[in-house]
Amino acid sequence: MGRTEKGAGMRWQLWTNIGITCVLLVLIIMAGRKVRHFVANDSQFTLATPDERTPGLSMRGLVYTSRSRVLETFEADFGRSIFLVPLPERRRRLLAVDWVEDAGIARIWPNRIDVRITERRPVAFINLPVSGGMSSRLLLIDSQGVLLEQPAQSHFKFPVLSGITEEQDELDRRPRVRAMLRLLDDLGSLAKDISEVNAGNPENLVVITQVEGRAVELVMGNRHFSRRLQNFMEHYPEIRRRTGNLRAFDLRLDDRITAGGQER
Repeated sequence: MGRTEKGAGMRWQLWTNIGITCVLLVLIIMAGRKVRHFVANDSQFTLATPDERTPGLSMRGLVYTSRSRVLETFEADFGRSIFLVPLPERRRRLLAVDWVEDAGIARIWPNRIDVRITERRPVAFINLPVSGGMSSRLLLIDSQGVLLEQPAQSHFKFPVLSGITEEQDELDRRPRVRAMLRLLDDLGSLAKDISEVNAGNPENLVVITQVEGRAVELVMGNRHFSRRLQNFMEHYPEIRRRTGNLRAFDLRLDDRITAGGQER
């Protein structure tokens, strides 16, 4: 009899605990819904529009990124609670804006959204032929092979990178850009007179540079860039005397310089 009463008491305690737990869960869910409804609808959490005295959206890191494009990304959120702003989706849209490399978005309670932009860093100009090949567009390109529109009032000083086409995707452009950067890094101070780098073949770079006031085209290959250019410049007075008006030279052979396909 004692065991039966003890077992019944334990079962009663178990079901009592289960019941209390269920009631607590229901209360928590109801409280959560009320809190959600409150922060989603109370005016103190409303994102103010940009034209109000205290705008709700702050933007940092914008230099060349279009401010209007960033505002358009959040157009549907103004006048609503910041709790309802889908941050991952807004970040995805920001990453599609020209010049944006990375973006961070944070809610600042009770009623602000903070946007932090990391912009792309261009490394060269490109002349991109348009349809028909009769004209071209001057664009910028970053180290990842992403094409960028040149902002108004910008003043960049980069060489032109040729060998880039609109049909290429970023994976095709990237090794060409990196080959150019490797060349410029190896050249050091000698790179200041480089006006164009042809990376159509990343394993055989061709540059246009100024030597004694003349533009010359130099086939550089894929290594020893600084040594080859320095050697060419040291011997250029004699090279010019012997080659006259020739302005294209091949520096890939370390023991000689060729011009017009002939050894010099």
